[in-house]
Order: sequence, then structure tokens, then C-alpha cells
Amino acid sequence: MASQRRFFQQLIANLHKRPRTKLALQLSASAAVASMPIMYWSHSARKERAEREHEVATRIRIPSVQTIDDLMVEKCQPGDVILFDRRCECCAAGFSAALGCLLGKTILCDEEDGTRSVERGSYEHCGVVVPGLSDAPGAQHDPSNLCLLEATSGNGIVCRPLLTRLEMSRSRSVMLLPLSCPGEHRQQDMITGLDDESELSEKTKFLKKTMNDELIKFRDKWLTDSQSQGYENQHSYLSIMGAFLYLTNLFPTFPIPVSPSAWLVVSALQECGAAMKLNEKQAQQTRVEDFTRDGRFFEKNSVRLRPGWKFLSPVAMRETSVS
Repeated sequence: MASQRRFFQQLIANLHKRPRTKLALQLSASAAVASMPIMYWSHSARKERAEREHEVATRIRIPSVQTIDDLMVEKCQPGDVILFDRRCECCAAGFSAALGCLLGKTILCDEEDGTRSVERGSYEHCGVVVPGLSDAPGAQHDPSNLCLLEATSGNGIVCRPLLTRLEMSRSRSVMLLPLSCPGEHRQQDMITGLDDESELSEKTKFLKKTMNDELIKFRDKWLTDSQSQGYENQHSYLSIMGAFLYLTNLFPTFPIPVSPSAWLVVSALQECGAAMKLNEKQAQQTRVEDFTRDGRFFEKNSVRLRPGWKFLSPVAMRETSVS
């Protein structure tokens, strides 16, 4: 005990002689105390995500019995866009991911002004429905083979089964924007639940096949680029920088996407021939909120599609809370 007392007395005396070292220790201790709530939140979010993954993976599937998510997936087709009103506190990829989510909601999301096609929600994340990875016969027309391509903080650009993605989501609201190509009467199919491709013209069938093929190429290219370039380490910082550039109105000057997730989706729609490509920076300057406005009536703050292409009325896939 006496030796320990002498050690601490000597340590305190040395700190008085070295004010810079004392200041550095005080700042380190303050930072450590301040970071404790963040560390606790991060641990809780990751634990909750792991429990959710286990719940979905071990869920009992009863043959011939469909859940609401199963029915929603059946309404989806490649090219559809899905918007997420995420809970930022549930971001399990770390503090930077939660900060990017919070800034996106605060800076990039508009208040309801009557111009949006959705009544409520702050949508700051989105993904595009693409054909799945299965090459089995008939898989192209199987809804269970559909995947969602999206840019994420934890895993980079990923392509996950659409049903699993919906079941894993903790978002307040999930909204589907069905994409209709020229000559397609999909609005009636969404109401009746039928999808009779035999009634489509040869030109419309060719457009849909071309769109599917281009989405597959886009999917494979960006999955490869994401892994080779380590995009999972860049997404959060791009989201934060994009929000600040939009806030300061400097986003036209820098080649940084305002919203990385919207940038990926618009790029996919441009590649498959559905969206206009007015200039090189169009995809980079698009926000997720812009998908909620009809480009046929609004030139600004909207996603402009090619003639004949249109987004149908939004379909609520999930609304767990309105707060």
C-alpha cells in the first residue's frame, strides 16, 4: 500500500511539472466519458440486429400460407423503387452510419407541401428491385427470386433477397414505387393482383426484357466494383459530406453524390433506359425525396423518366409507426 501511495504521489507531482501531459490526460478522460453512451448504443443496435437476423433465419415457413410480406413481394417487378423511412437509432453499422441517416433526414428531406405522392414520411434511403442471382428455369418470373440492390454502410453495395430485406427492415415506413414501361397496363394488374404478360405487345415485351438484362449487367458490375473499391468504408462519409454540401449549396461544384443511395438507383434506371440522362451530374444531385414527385409535372426536385415510362401510385409495404 505504501509503495502504491508513493507511486501515485510521484505521478501527480510529475503531472504538475508537465501541464501539457496533464491536459492531454484530462481531454482523453473527457472523451472516454462522453463516448460511453455512444458505445452502449452501438452495442445495443448490433445486438438487436443480430437477434433480428436470427429471428428471420429461423422463422417457420408454412407451405401455401403467405404472409403480408409475401403478398407485397408478389406485386414487385424489376425496376421498381423502394423508399425507406428509416429509424436512425437502429443503424447497426456504427456511429457514422447513424449520423449520415440523421443528417439525411434533417437536411435532405422536405416538409409536406402537397407536391409529394406520399402523405407522410422522411425518406432518406432507397433501393431498386433487380432480378435475383438464380439461373434456374422459371426463376425470372418467380417473385421469390427478386432482390433489392442498395448502397449500405455496413456491407457496401449489396443485392439481398427482397423478402428477407423487408422482414429485416426496422423502418417506420417502406414505400413501393411501381415502374411501368410504355404499353404496360400495370395499374390494373396492381389492383386485381394479376400479371398477364400474354396481353403485352411485342414491343412492350422487348422493352421489359431489355430492362431486365440491363439491370442484371448493372447489378453484377456494381457488386464487383463495390468489393474491389471497398465501398463499405466510404458510404457513411459520402452521406455526411453530401448532406453538408447540399446544405451549403456547394453540391454542384464537387463530384460527390448528395445521396449515395439515390445516386445508385437513378444510375440503374438510366442504364436500363427508364430514366432520362440530362447531364452527367443528374444522378449525383438526386435526393431520395425526389422520387416522391412526378417528373411529368415537376422539372426540379424530381426524377425525370423517358416518355412512356412512369411511376404508378405508391404502395405502402410497411407502416409500423407514424411518429
